[in-house]
Amino acid sequence: MDTKFPKRYVIVLLTFISTFICYIERVGFSIAYTVAADSAGLINQSSKGTVLSSFYYGYACSQIPGGWAAQRVGGRCVLLLSFVLWSLTCAFLPLDPNRLIILVIGRLLVGMAQGFIFPAIHTVLAQWVSPNERSRSVSLTTSGMYLGAAAGMLALPGLVRFRGPQSVFMAEAVLGTLWSVVWLNYSSDPAVRSHGSRIIKKGKIPWKRILTSLPVWAIVVNNFSFHYALYVLMNWLPTYFAQGLQISLEAMGSYKMIPYFNMFVFSNIGGVVADYMIIKKAISVTRTRKVLNTVGFLVASMALMALPMFRNSVGAVFCSSLALGSLALGRAGFAVNHMDIAPKYAGIVMGFSNIAGTLAGIIGVDLTGKLLEAAKVANSEISSPESWRLVFLIPGVLCIFSTFGFLLFSTGEKIFD
Repeated sequence: MDTKFPKRYVIVLLTFISTFICYIERVGFSIAYTVAADSAGLINQSSKGTVLSSFYYGYACSQIPGGWAAQRVGGRCVLLLSFVLWSLTCAFLPLDPNRLIILVIGRLLVGMAQGFIFPAIHTVLAQWVSPNERSRSVSLTTSGMYLGAAAGMLALPGLVRFRGPQSVFMAEAVLGTLWSVVWLNYSSDPAVRSHGSRIIKKGKIPWKRILTSLPVWAIVVNNFSFHYALYVLMNWLPTYFAQGLQISLEAMGSYKMIPYFNMFVFSNIGGVVADYMIIKKAISVTRTRKVLNTVGFLVASMALMALPMFRNSVGAVFCSSLALGSLALGRAGFAVNHMDIAPKYAGIVMGFSNIAGTLAGIIGVDLTGKLLEAAKVANSEISSPESWRLVFLIPGVLCIFSTFGFLLFSTGEKIFD
């Protein structure tokens, strides 16, 4: 029996679990910090935005170094290093909203460590996974993000209530440590690399061609729009429910996890559909990527712009679920495209692309705090739909813009040898 097949599935499963844990951490910090900051009573929305967005500054700094390191020494080692570093930081970071500088530094360090994750994962998957399995493998791996966010939204508010906000950090550190032990024991580099990717210890990386390639920029722009919408919703949905709609997260029960669970489901649907269309040669790889990307992003844009019109939990959950589910479907377009056009340099292209996604987090999360603070000054409250309309309009428009860019400039053909 060919042992490469089960080993390949083990690697994909472990990368799925890695993104699952990372997004428990990200959602967990948002929930724990929101509770702690609101309890302190003196933390304004702009300061909250600064703390929440500081993660993404560190995350941006380590994307290209992470892709370079994964390409040179292997994604396996880089992924392990990332988990060890962010888990240790979570274990020792005090959650005190009044110690703004400490929180900002801590989130910067966690962001820098987690910035290695996706370039490393793309390098690992490009080495292990055949072209006919790329869409569903990448979709399954990235869907761990959404299932992790759903699990965090479901379980962590109760943990905060019974054990306090600091307990979230310790739980995340334990999960990260356990995953690191399993990865160290069960992962390996492939003995034979037959899918166009390899660890490059010598030779030049075509930086200029990568940075000037229109298909690469089509991915970059879509990554920015996707993550602007995702990070705004991930970081500010707790505030929107609590202050915009006057509904506590705990009172919502399992409903609050539906948007992220929807992402998990539609991410995997998109991957399976894409691979099926490619294997059956129903349409070309290029057209497959464009169709799924277009449908996902256009539906998401409409749902985002409609979100503030609904003034109850059912309407808000429906719109946010539709928006996030559609964006996840669109990942079978732009997010897999790294390995279509540059399988050998998938980690590096992903690092470059993910810088744009990280900038979206920096800009979107911080800008949302400033928009809400300005609305609060103008209207004396942030519970009115007017206060949130611009917050959700901006990512809706970005999704429309990036859709047309991907239609014009993307390709499913390999362009980097």
